[in-house]
Amino acid sequence: MILPNKKIKIALIGYRLSRGGAEKVMAILSQFFEKQGLEVHTIVVLDEISYSYSGKLVNLGKMKNASKGLLNKWNRFTFLKTYLDENQFDFIIDFRFRTKPIQEVLIAKWLYKTNTIFTVHSFLIDHYMPNWSFLSRFMYGDCYRLVNVSDESKALIEKKHQLKNVVRIYNPIDIEVIAVESQEENEIPYDYIIGVGQMETNIKQFDKFIEAYSKSVLPQNNIHLVFLGDGEQKKMLQNLVKERKIEDKVHFLGHQDNPFKYLKNAKFFVLSSLNEGLPNVILESLACETPVIAFDCSSGPKEMIQHRENGLLVENQNVEKLSEAMNLFIEDENLYRYCKQNALQSVQSFSVSAIGKQWLDLMKISLK
Repeated sequence: MILPNKKIKIALIGYRLSRGGAEKVMAILSQFFEKQGLEVHTIVVLDEISYSYSGKLVNLGKMKNASKGLLNKWNRFTFLKTYLDENQFDFIIDFRFRTKPIQEVLIAKWLYKTNTIFTVHSFLIDHYMPNWSFLSRFMYGDCYRLVNVSDESKALIEKKHQLKNVVRIYNPIDIEVIAVESQEENEIPYDYIIGVGQMETNIKQFDKFIEAYSKSVLPQNNIHLVFLGDGEQKKMLQNLVKERKIEDKVHFLGHQDNPFKYLKNAKFFVLSSLNEGLPNVILESLACETPVIAFDCSSGPKEMIQHRENGLLVENQNVEKLSEAMNLFIEDENLYRYCKQNALQSVQSFSVSAIGKQWLDLMKISLK
């Protein structure tokens, strides 16, 4: 048990403080830990800061030069090692993607010299640890803990890599902040449903979402579709909307710093992903009292959505069933109202106070 007679020092390390779900979790936890009296150092690799955070910021992205050469990378690497050695942190929590085995061996075995927690934020566990089990066990078998955000990804790692130090802690959401920001004025003048996420890759499968929407009763009932997000896939999706002849009903609003005011006023949120980790946006939608329809994909949705209680789980990758679920929420008003009234209460266990306590318990940090 670490007692609060000395200030506990924690380093949170991520690629950035913007855009991604893991980055948002890192930002929320930095604020929670600082409020508990811990000394927090928030370290990022890229100079991309948009989320609110707490603690001392160490922005390695500011040290990058135009060449992006090996020497510059080595200088940043050795700067970080010196910084970690000098500060003698009690814990390091690593939120990064980890896809370069040689680099990650150096980080796990040479750079980090204290209690280290590595996080895994996707069912695609190869984005966080080597495919070779012997190497994953070498790198992470003796770390303090390996934290997964869903039971399904935890089970996958334990089965594939035979690791014994894996735990599951769900992503936290700041329900109070969401409540405030969701009350901002929403200028959208029509009824709508909503999809949220990056459009850099097709992992969110917004094309399937558009297909299901176009086959549903929603367009003819003048219920529009709004997307929040940007990326290279956007043009393809806009072309698909034109092909389906629903361009007057589908709207691409780009990235929004405050998505909550859009989630709050949507009839429901739809998740059409190929796979996930624990998608924050489901929790955020429910916290906005907006029910959810989601593919029962790996992993996450089934651990947040209680079917016909706060939303609808749809047979994975079945576009026809997704369209039918949209129709059901429009045609069965009693079911829709029931799911809507249950939404906020269903995410109380994901509050930052509840999840933050699980992190403190994991690290055996006792507070007065």
